[in-house]
Amino acid sequence: MIASSFAIPDVVTFVVAAALVIFGAIGVITVKNPVHSAISLIGTLIGVAIAFIEQDAQFLAAVQVIVYAGAIVVLFLFVIMFLGVDRKEDVSIEPLVHQRSWAAATVALTVASVIALMAKSHWATGAHRVTGNPGSGNTNVAHIGRTIFTTYLYAFEITAGLLIIAVVGAVVLARRSNQIAEENA
Repeated sequence: MIASSFAIPDVVTFVVAAALVIFGAIGVITVKNPVHSAISLIGTLIGVAIAFIEQDAQFLAAVQVIVYAGAIVVLFLFVIMFLGVDRKEDVSIEPLVHQRSWAAATVALTVASVIALMAKSHWATGAHRVTGNPGSGNTNVAHIGRTIFTTYLYAFEITAGLLIIAVVGAVVLARRSNQIAEENA
């Protein structure tokens, strides 16, 4: 089903969000500095959040910014800093024989598959509002909140504990390796 009419602000918002997503994604794969690549990833995730807002999915937009652009990218940056940004690699040495040609073939196959799927698919559009009826008090956000804090409370708390343990363990390992390096120097 194709929309018969559209509003100019909706089109402008979509174009801005799409540009953020595309340029951010290009930045992720083309920028040489891994920290700048992570910042480009934040731009991509913000563009996706803007697209969610345009579809009246404010909860998904908030989760996109808080969880992905906030927490996940911070973990990426932590790992990047933990591994060391200042290390230089010799890219002329290939640890796996013909890995670049296999990667190029895989990318070409993936792009061809996506184009073939797009050519044969029928785009379906749904209702503009995806958050439920705000007047009834039975919105998706209320249902998600009730489910997280009742049915899945223990899994939610265990996941939070595991993430905290992982961060503390990474910090302890980083301090230990720094102390060993200082003692050997």
